[in-house]
Amino acid sequence: MIECGSLEYAHARLHARHGQRADGAAWRRIEVIREFAPLLEGVQGSTLRPWLGGITADSSVHQVEAALRGHWRALIDERAAWLPPSWQPGLQWCQVLPDLALLQHLARGGEPAAWLHDDATWRELCAAPPPARAAVLAAGPFAALASAWSTPQSFGRVWYHEWQRRLPQPLGDAAGSLHQLVQVLRDHRQVFVEAAPGEGRLLRAALRARLSLLFRRAALQPALAFIDLALCALDLERLRAELLRRLLFPGWQVA
Repeated sequence: MIECGSLEYAHARLHARHGQRADGAAWRRIEVIREFAPLLEGVQGSTLRPWLGGITADSSVHQVEAALRGHWRALIDERAAWLPPSWQPGLQWCQVLPDLALLQHLARGGEPAAWLHDDATWRELCAAPPPARAAVLAAGPFAALASAWSTPQSFGRVWYHEWQRRLPQPLGDAAGSLHQLVQVLRDHRQVFVEAAPGEGRLLRAALRARLSLLFRRAALQPALAFIDLALCALDLERLRAELLRRLLFPGWQVA
């Protein structure tokens, strides 16, 4: 029997989940639905169904966002439990990635949106007066990001350095696959920030194809879990766009 917490177990589970990802036909069936409630019904009939927990036809935009953030964090906890203990801290650090833009906003003096006061992760930070927020961040579970508070543009870089610190050292055979993943994501970011309006969909499709190729090549490598996470993030971002588009622009004809 393959034990949970081993690379063999993680490999088997990740490949099983990879095989369940929505394909192009499933996305096309979803994209032609124009209203929010029918969209939910359409997604319920696909392999994207687990993302919809806590979302109903009466959900607000903020409730949808909160549910998706919760699913992202839960997904990472699930994947981390499959890995050897030495690799779990690095994967779990990815839970904060969707929140880096929020932290930049607050660090630049922006006011927290009302929904943030209901978010268990950031409630305490947002309740503090602005001059005290850096200290609150430094005293919490994301203390490693506190050094970026005075230079908000550096949150991504500080996150990356902490991610590297949380990985087991030396990386050994895993170094090559992880380096390839980082390079693919960096290449995508560089092209994406310079892209013309309307090119985002094609660029995401190209990224998905490159990640899928890396996934097939990373057999029994810890990098497989991080590649899987990147692919899940693309799916979640795409589903979020479909949900919010119907909520914010009901009846809009989607091309």
